[in-house]
Amino acid sequence: MGLMDSQVLVALALSLLGGLSTSIGALFVVINPTPNLKMLGLLQGFAAGLMLSISFLDLAHNAINSIGFLKGNLWFFAGVIFFAIVTNFIPEPTLAPVSDVEKKKKNRDEGGKDTMKKHRRQVMFSGIITAVGISLHNFPEGMAVFLGSIKGLRVGLNLALAIALHNIPEGVAVALPVYFATQSKWKAFKLATLSGLAEPLGVIIVAYLFPSSLNPEILDGLLGAVGGVMAFLTLHEMLPLAFDYAGQKQAVKAVFFGMAFMSASLYFLERSLPADMSL
Repeated sequence: MGLMDSQVLVALALSLLGGLSTSIGALFVVINPTPNLKMLGLLQGFAAGLMLSISFLDLAHNAINSIGFLKGNLWFFAGVIFFAIVTNFIPEPTLAPVSDVEKKKKNRDEGGKDTMKKHRRQVMFSGIITAVGISLHNFPEGMAVFLGSIKGLRVGLNLALAIALHNIPEGVAVALPVYFATQSKWKAFKLATLSGLAEPLGVIIVAYLFPSSLNPEILDGLLGAVGGVMAFLTLHEMLPLAFDYAGQKQAVKAVFFGMAFMSASLYFLERSLPADMSL
């Protein structure tokens, strides 16, 4: 097995870890259809701290050190602009269907099977749109994990961990509307899991697009761009959700706790891995 093949397998394993975290979010819905949104907000804040730490203190920092201040910043902001454009074409993932439960109960009280059927169709449609949006989000995340794994196990592990935590609330966002529309826990779980599998699919596709011996400067630049993508994802989606569900003060604490956790994990990871293993 060549070096590239082993890197693809490592990236696939890491992206599966991240992608299947949507299943954990779906399990929250299966076990408890009205999950604790404050806990989800804190989890999102913690994941945001991990992502910001990776983006600024790892990926962007290493890109600037490797290819220079100007090139590093250009790659970073190219990633920001790229993902900002992409998000305009992706439906926004949301946990709003929780409020739909109240509307559903109100409709039931008012009576009318046709109204309920129409409402369920709308909620089901919102679940499918959310699943499509999250799949589109997970695809570039899989590409990011692959590029990180080429650079070293540390970068790939860090990205996979942060993305995995980020994907748990996304699993809830998919499973909730599907469950309320179909009353089927299995359908809710299945659709959430499928939306996460876009991540390893991203690894497979990018593995066959990129040459086996990528220019180190281009790789460092691409990782700087990944840092920009992760920073935009964090500030545009994760922090607002964390503020909404956990409150600003608690969410900010969770963010800094996430950053501290990532710093500690980097330290212990470097000390525990064999000396000949790439970091």
